[in-house]
Amino acid sequence: MWIEKIADGVLEVDTPIGPRYVQPNFSQRVYLMWTFRHFFSLPQQVLRPWQVRLIDRLWSENKFVSVSALGAPEKPVIGRVERRAPARAELGPIRRPAARKPMAASNPPVAEQSREAISA
Repeated sequence: MWIEKIADGVLEVDTPIGPRYVQPNFSQRVYLMWTFRHFFSLPQQVLRPWQVRLIDRLWSENKFVSVSALGAPEKPVIGRVERRAPARAELGPIRRPAARKPMAASNPPVAEQSREAISA
C-alpha cells in the first residue's frame, strides 16, 4: 500500500467547504509519507512551520485532483490535513472582573476571628 502512495498518492486537505485533494510531486509525497507515518489525519496546528509552508505551496499551486462520483479520489490518500479556519469569537461586551466589596466593620478579617476564637 505504501508503494502506491509514494508512486501516485494525493494529500487530502479538509476545508470548511469539504475535502480537497492535491497532487504533490515525488519528493513531496515521500516527505508527506514520513509526516503521516503514524497518523492518517493531523490538525494543521501540530505541523511544523516548513510542513505548513509545503501544504500552503501545494494549495497555492492549484494541483487539485478530481474526485470520483462517490466523492473519493481515484488515487490513494497519503494523509489528511485538518485545515479549518478558527471559529470567530462573537464580539460582545468586555467583561471586567467584579470589584471587591469593602469589608464591613462587623466582619473582622479571618486572622482576627481566629485570635478571638483562641482567646475565648
